[in-house]
Amino acid sequence: MSVLIYIELENGSIKKTSLEAIAYGAKVAEKTGVKATVLAIGKAEMTELGKSGRYGASKVLHAADDKLVHENSMAYADVLVQAVQQEETKIVILSKSGLGDAMAARAAARLNAAVVSGVTQLPETGDVFKVTRSIFTGKAFATTQINSEIKILVIKKNVIEIDENAVATENAEIVPFAPTFREDDFRAAVVNVEKADTELSLTEADIIVSGGRGMKGPENWQLLLDFAKALGAATGCSKPVSDLDWRPHHEHIGQTGIKVAPNLYIACGISGAIQHLAGVNGSKCIVVINKDPEAPFFKAADYGIVGDIFEILPRLTEAAKKLR
Repeated sequence: MSVLIYIELENGSIKKTSLEAIAYGAKVAEKTGVKATVLAIGKAEMTELGKSGRYGASKVLHAADDKLVHENSMAYADVLVQAVQQEETKIVILSKSGLGDAMAARAAARLNAAVVSGVTQLPETGDVFKVTRSIFTGKAFATTQINSEIKILVIKKNVIEIDENAVATENAEIVPFAPTFREDDFRAAVVNVEKADTELSLTEADIIVSGGRGMKGPENWQLLLDFAKALGAATGCSKPVSDLDWRPHHEHIGQTGIKVAPNLYIACGISGAIQHLAGVNGSKCIVVINKDPEAPFFKAADYGIVGDIFEILPRLTEAAKKLR
C-alpha cells in the first residue's frame, strides 16, 4: 500500500509542479505510515525519473508505451486507475493542470473515489480526513471532509514549499509499468502537438513579467522582453492585449486565459481588472508598475511603482543585468 503521485513530464523532464506534488505526497505518506510511489507516463531518462527519490518517493512506476507519447487524458486516466489498483492505493496526488484535472475526474469515476481540487495544505488524517482547498479564485479557503475509501487530491501550484537544502541524494527505484489499454481510451487521439515557441512555460515559471495596454502597442514590447530576459522570467499579457493581437493568445493571463502562481509577478501597464486579478492572485509577490496612482491593481500589489513605464523598464533591466 502506498500514496500514489502522478507526475507530468515535459521534454523528458519532471515539471516543477510535479516535484511539488512529490514533496507533498511524501509528507502525506509519512503521516499515514506508508511509502510514496510515483507514476510517470511517457518518455524520460532513468536518471531524471530517479530524482523523485530526492523529494521523498521510494519507487517510480514508469509507463513508457509508444501509445502514451502524446498526452491523452482518457488513456492516462486508465493507466492511473490500474496503478492505483496494483498498489492498493487509498490516496492519489496530482498537481493541478488541465491534464491533472481531467485525469482526476475520470479516475474518480472509475474508482468510486472522491476528488478535491485546489488543495493548499497537508490533510488532517485523524478520525476524519480533511483537506483545505482554495475557492472563489483564491479569495477564500474551504475545509472539505472526504469520506470515500479512495481519495484523490489535486494540489494547487506553488503552495508547497520545497527546501532545496533538505533534498536528499538517494534516487528512487524505477519499475517498468505495462498497463493494458481499452479501445475506448483512444476514441480521441492526439496526432500532433505544436507548443508555443517560448523558453519558459507560464504555468511553470518562478517569475512572470506581464504587459497591458499601458505598453501602447506591440512595437514597444521589446522593452518588456528585454526586462524578462534579464530576470530569467516568462512573459504574459492582459486580455485586451491578446484581443488586439499585440501578443499571441497563449500569453493571455486571467480568468478566461491562463491562471498562474509564480513566486514573483510583475505587471507592467496593467490596470488590474477583476478578470486579470483572478488569474494572478495565487502569486506569492505582486509588483505593479503604472503611471496611474489610482489603478485598481495597486490595491492587490505587494509593491507598487508609480511612473512612466518607458522610463522605468530600461532602468530595471540594467539593474537586473548587474545583479545576475
